[in-house]
Amino acid sequence: MRMIDPFVMELDREAASTRKFLERVPAEKLAWAPHPKSMTLGKLAMHLATLPNWALSLKDDRFDFGVNKVDVPPTPGTAAEIVAIFDRSVAEAKKVLSGFDDAAAMGAWTLLMNGRTIFSMPRVAVVRNMLLNHAVHHRGQLSVFLRLLDVPVPGPYGPSADENSFA
Repeated sequence: MRMIDPFVMELDREAASTRKFLERVPAEKLAWAPHPKSMTLGKLAMHLATLPNWALSLKDDRFDFGVNKVDVPPTPGTAAEIVAIFDRSVAEAKKVLSGFDDAAAMGAWTLLMNGRTIFSMPRVAVVRNMLLNHAVHHRGQLSVFLRLLDVPVPGPYGPSADENSFA
């Protein structure tokens, strides 16, 4: 098994969980935010839906935010449209990651801002931190948003309190 393969498998598992959350985003609340410093529900959902696209930048050895603009599509009007964007992002990420041999997976990748290094680490560490952990963090935020909107929250790793048939 190649070093990247467990990460691709984990991306698959986490994506299935994240997809359940995105499916429940109510279209009529996309402009809602729980606090003035918070993202809107629509922006958070789109951020989560497009996070797997980070994998595309891993084909190169670096990415500079100051030079390369990240195009975030406008928030669609339905959960189904957000889920479709997410599904495409995950498919593209898996395609890129599956192309890495062990040398590429352990190769250094650098994030820059106008030529200044923000961080540099092996690609597999970027996958762990920027793709997987980052997505889990924002999925947690989305679960709070859904709870505050009284939308039944799915369980990420088993039944949630809203789905628990053992109660």
